[in-house]
Amino acid sequence: MLKIQELRELIKLVDQSSIDEFSYELDGSKIKMKKNKAVTYVEEKAAIQNSEVHKVEEAVSTPAAPAQAPKAPEAPVKEEAPAPAADENLHKIVSPMVGTFYQSPSPDAGAYVKAGSKVTDDSVVCIVEAMKLFNEIEAEVKGEIVEILVKDGQLVEYGQPLFLVKPE
Repeated sequence: MLKIQELRELIKLVDQSSIDEFSYELDGSKIKMKKNKAVTYVEEKAAIQNSEVHKVEEAVSTPAAPAQAPKAPEAPVKEEAPAPAADENLHKIVSPMVGTFYQSPSPDAGAYVKAGSKVTDDSVVCIVEAMKLFNEIEAEVKGEIVEILVKDGQLVEYGQPLFLVKPE
């Protein structure tokens, strides 16, 4: 059986990931997690009138707002920070794997690099933990760290940019 800390870590990882459902079975014990996302899918065809589409939206909407009229879909919120003006000249250090991003070798140690830090080709800039293995990520370019694009403890995907570096 999983320890409570391991269970909390699993919940955190599933919550931060893009998966909607997770199940795990070991020695007769089962764990199943689902994210509750209120997503409304409405398919609009030329033969369907607008009033019918609104009826479908009202029927599918969440019970939190039953008396409200349907709203127009909102534009998705961008999570990315605005890039610096000379973005085309910057080198991106990307994650070579899916895992958890850590800025320092241990919780009580300082970060490997900060914005403004100088790095060389073989400078370690962070750690990505994957399957209980801690993988040191190197800068692969000589320059200055301009921006750190992810937060400590954040789940990162393969190929996701982690740092922006101004090459020398």
